[in-house]
Amino acid sequence: MKTGSDLIENVSDTALWVATYRAMESDRPDALFHDPYARKLAGPRGDRIMRSVRFGVAAASAMIVRTKVFDEIIMRLIVDRGVDEVLNLACGLDARAYRLPLPKSLRWTDVDFPDMIAYRSSVLAGETPACAYEAAGVDLSQAPARDALFDRIAARSRRVAIVSEGLLVYLTPDDVGSLATALAARPAFAYWLTDLNGAMSVKMMTRLWGKRMKAGKARFQFAPVEGTKFFERYGWHETEYYSNWDESARLKRGIWMYWIFAPFMAIMPPKRREIYRRAAGEALLERIR
Repeated sequence: MKTGSDLIENVSDTALWVATYRAMESDRPDALFHDPYARKLAGPRGDRIMRSVRFGVAAASAMIVRTKVFDEIIMRLIVDRGVDEVLNLACGLDARAYRLPLPKSLRWTDVDFPDMIAYRSSVLAGETPACAYEAAGVDLSQAPARDALFDRIAARSRRVAIVSEGLLVYLTPDDVGSLATALAARPAFAYWLTDLNGAMSVKMMTRLWGKRMKAGKARFQFAPVEGTKFFERYGWHETEYYSNWDESARLKRGIWMYWIFAPFMAIMPPKRREIYRRAAGEALLERIR
């Protein structure tokens, strides 16, 4: 990965950007989580990218809320629902396998492009993960390699939780459908935790950052009008949903422009308000048996 430019040259560079947000939160005296690896993983370039995009600093709260909600759900799946492996797709610079209080018996597999895995492995060399850990350099768009990985994990684990944070929005609906079908084909893959952006959210992100993303050969694409019902035809259904709007209030990390829109949200008709609540959030899906 390049170290000098503040340009987003490929989709993997967004991992540097998001890791900077985790480092910023970790520095706060009232931090919602502590990621002692984030600053080193993001490096100076992550900070440069974050500060070079429009509203880059202001957008931190949304990413911080997402991180915290993912942390909470992952731990609950492990402690309360018997998950014995976490399969983290497009892991980027996520260091949860190192920073969360995971049981040693848990398996955790991080998956991303080979060059991303090589970079993060070099930065984390000498660090000790909290559980049985594997980093797999696999391009998820390549079905044979993807399916071979899924088969291997499904054969060794009883109940797997899939995590895809910050992935689906960059895929086409057909790509998401293909991934969802492949995951649902393995009975051991019981849960799927993902973030989901609606058309309103994707339109705003495209307006703010679309040109920068396009320059890096990445686009915001997946924004299903039917929300999580999109996944039902591929073998998954929603069991829990967490609106970023609600969670930011709970966690006291108001998303940017929260105070502008809050009065309007309060007086909206319920159906309209629900559309705004579902503009962006975290969904826990369960495999349809």
